[in-house]
Amino acid sequence: MDYRRKKKLTFATIGLIFLLSGVEYAVILPTIWRYLQTLNAEPYFLGLTLSAFSLSGLLSGPLFGHLSDRTQTTKKIILFANFFEIVGNLMYFMGYSKWLLLSSRLVAGLGTGAGSSIFGFLTRSTASEDRATVFAAVMACRQAGLLIGPAFNIFLRLCNFHLGSFAVNKYTAPGLFMCLLWILLQVVVVFMYWDLPHLERRKTKDSVIHKEEENAHDSVEDEEEGDGEVKPLMTSQELVGSYGSVVAPDPGRKHSSVSSVQNSPMSSPVTSQSHEHITSLRSSSLYREFLREEVVVLLAAQFITLFNQTALETMVTPLTQKYFNFGELENSVMYCLGGVVVIAGFLFVRWLSRHVAERVVLAIGLTICNISCIWCLIFLAKPLGGFSWQLTEFIIGVFLQVLGLPFVAVAQVSLFSKITSEKTQGFSQGVRRSVGGLATILGPLWAGGLTDNMYVMMGVMVVLLVMLSVMLAFSYNRLVEPSEDQTDISVNGG
Repeated sequence: MDYRRKKKLTFATIGLIFLLSGVEYAVILPTIWRYLQTLNAEPYFLGLTLSAFSLSGLLSGPLFGHLSDRTQTTKKIILFANFFEIVGNLMYFMGYSKWLLLSSRLVAGLGTGAGSSIFGFLTRSTASEDRATVFAAVMACRQAGLLIGPAFNIFLRLCNFHLGSFAVNKYTAPGLFMCLLWILLQVVVVFMYWDLPHLERRKTKDSVIHKEEENAHDSVEDEEEGDGEVKPLMTSQELVGSYGSVVAPDPGRKHSSVSSVQNSPMSSPVTSQSHEHITSLRSSSLYREFLREEVVVLLAAQFITLFNQTALETMVTPLTQKYFNFGELENSVMYCLGGVVVIAGFLFVRWLSRHVAERVVLAIGLTICNISCIWCLIFLAKPLGGFSWQLTEFIIGVFLQVLGLPFVAVAQVSLFSKITSEKTQGFSQGVRRSVGGLATILGPLWAGGLTDNMYVMMGVMVVLLVMLSVMLAFSYNRLVEPSEDQTDISVNGG
């Protein structure tokens, strides 16, 4: 099978992974509140259960990302992560008690950690100018899952039979359904996914080696012209070790260096000290990378937008039940329509990112989010008017919220991949997703405890968005892709 076909199948499999993650979210979220009520769970348990899923993803994301950076592979990591999704959804189907339901989401959330490895893979296998387009397409796959999921719920709600000693009803059926889908995905990954970064890097490696050979040729000519110059004892590549560019090995030079190391009694301590120095350089450069102003702004954007989004999502189902008496069917239709808006937003952002910079897209999305949150504070904290007017207020607030999401999501993840080191992209994406995971933990907990005090809940969300807007305004000029020289200095700890 040729490389292009492997790449298409691999990218299609990645799209399927994100599609299923959206389907899982869409089939479980509309029914989990009623499911918990059948198990005599307290209201705050909804926030705990939703947060448990994000907590385990927060912990597994950097770990899986670091493994992908070290091994330069993602296939085994995806297969391993999907195992947790299968087990977690099976536990959700069993549902003996509220604690088993909580544990099921905790286990299933571990599987989401593979997303950091996938984003690292996409960063390494796509050109910088195409990255926003690719990320928008992948995120649109998840939103397509959010759109398809409610359609599945329409049929799953009709289930009413027993599978052995387990009841299959409208509450437990989503767990069994997702368990089967994740098992099917395992088969797809085995036969349709390839680790392509090595093939992609071959082009870059060849070009780098070619440039090194040209530089070496030029340096030889310079040495022949100027014999009086003193040659340094150690070149820059020897000093930085693996931090430098790819260098073609010289067998003769390697032999001489090995013999000199063997003959020198001080070689082992010096070598050990150099390795320790390189390790310390890596650690310090990693800390400096995440403490840069532009990185902090993008991580803040990730946290605040997801915090607000998950808080509103947690508040939506109790709110529709309280004011509109919505059931599972109405909530599923609502999420389905919201999915249509989000997919349209991602497609628009995919087009827009080809014509304007990501920071412009981010500013547009943040403006929409500010308008949405202020609207919700005014009209949803205490709905005004009759049923039709209240429903209109609710629809406008939800529409603005889901409309701003694609702009912020695509812009911040694309910018983040450009301003962080490509060598540690899996770990960096894991950190980014962990920050988002922390937001999706605190968001439901915040909203779940303040469903009766909407002004406080929405007021804090407005303050966070205003703070993020100020940060974006002050750091706007720094939200650009650094030059190659700046990237080398950052990576090499200079």
